[in-house]
Amino acid sequence: MYADDILLLAPSVTASALQKLLWVCEEELDSIDMAINAKKSSCMRIGARHEKVCSRISTLNGRELDWVDEIRYLGVFILRANKFKCSIDQTKRAFFRAANSIFAKVGRLASEEVIVQLLKQKCMPILLYLFYLFILFFLFIIKSRT
Repeated sequence: MYADDILLLAPSVTASALQKLLWVCEEELDSIDMAINAKKSSCMRIGARHEKVCSRISTLNGRELDWVDEIRYLGVFILRANKFKCSIDQTKRAFFRAANSIFAKVGRLASEEVIVQLLKQKCMPILLYLFYLFILFFLFIIKSRT
């Protein structure tokens, strides 16, 4: 069984800080018969040195994790940048895809009230989910700085 949706944050990406954090997490997961899937796991650097080459990070069994420019976490794309930055392009696409599918199916056959209700039920949750995640991320960032 694999552990999904775990986000490890380290104050630095030195070989020791992030590597030790990963190994501690792996040991804890191993104690409950879970593992980290190295093929689906990756590392990303955010901060003033985000463009610098980072040291290799590997799991306890020796599999190396890739360094990437973008990570999808809980439906939000976090980008490698100087400061914490998210991309909402995928969410906008999902919203417009849902809205366009409603318009394609009902066209001019439905009343404005029906179309508005369908948009509220099918499209708004996509945007609201993103909004709630941003609130949680920013609260976490603010709390971690105090």
